[in-house]
Amino acid sequence: MTKSEKRAKQMEAFSRILDVMDELREKCPWDREQTIASLRPMTIEETFELSDAILNEDMFNISKELGDLLLHVIFYAKIGEEQGKFDIVDVIDRLCSKLIYRHPHVYSTVEVDNAGQVVQNWEQLKTKEKDGNKTILSGVPESMPSMIKAYRMQEKASAVGFDWEKKEDVWAKVKEELAEIEKEFSDMVEILGKEAPAASEVEACKARMESELGDLFFALINAARLYKMNPDTALESTNKKFRRRFTYLENETIRKGRSLKEMSLGEMDSIWDEAKSKGL
Repeated sequence: MTKSEKRAKQMEAFSRILDVMDELREKCPWDREQTIASLRPMTIEETFELSDAILNEDMFNISKELGDLLLHVIFYAKIGEEQGKFDIVDVIDRLCSKLIYRHPHVYSTVEVDNAGQVVQNWEQLKTKEKDGNKTILSGVPESMPSMIKAYRMQEKASAVGFDWEKKEDVWAKVKEELAEIEKEFSDMVEILGKEAPAASEVEACKARMESELGDLFFALINAARLYKMNPDTALESTNKKFRRRFTYLENETIRKGRSLKEMSLGEMDSIWDEAKSKGL
């Protein structure tokens, strides 16, 4: 198949989904009732389903979930068209204009040596756009999950030069934050050991502990970023591993006719190690 034949097939498929959306919006009671606000939670759910498929390297479901997200893009654009605010042409044209503007090394005379310079140029250009981000971090949504938000804020700060000179230096910060939270935990033990600790003192210490825990997480996320690892992906991998091993522990306990609540920690650890030895 030639490039032109492939492009014609792609355009035919895109035209088909536009026609299907027009028909659904006209004839289906449920589709007709939807609004931009009502679609939002479903869009978030579809995004997480795509994320699961990506983490599982499930190419069939990646394709399927991408289709669901595309449906939402088309749906929003259709509602925007009905309201006279925007349509799918506006969505695509604005995207193309943005991509061309933010890739001067492709569409203009700017030269770059590596991907890092591309990111730096991208962030600088965003702040110059008429309707772009007013500040570097304003492009990071407040509603984004905390770990991903921290990672993206660090990336954006790094793109304008606010970063460690040497990535190895981050470990001193991690150790510093770990020492600070250990001190707060120690202080809490001391406070609770008093005969009648003041509630205000306990609450103040809890607040400091939470703050220091956040600082430790932020430092670890920074370390992951500097060493080219995605902390969210890493944690999700550990979540899956814990689920497999704990499920094995639970199933083995049931197989033996026992209950987890009546087992000692040593017994549970033994089965846990068995799960590890099986590669779970």
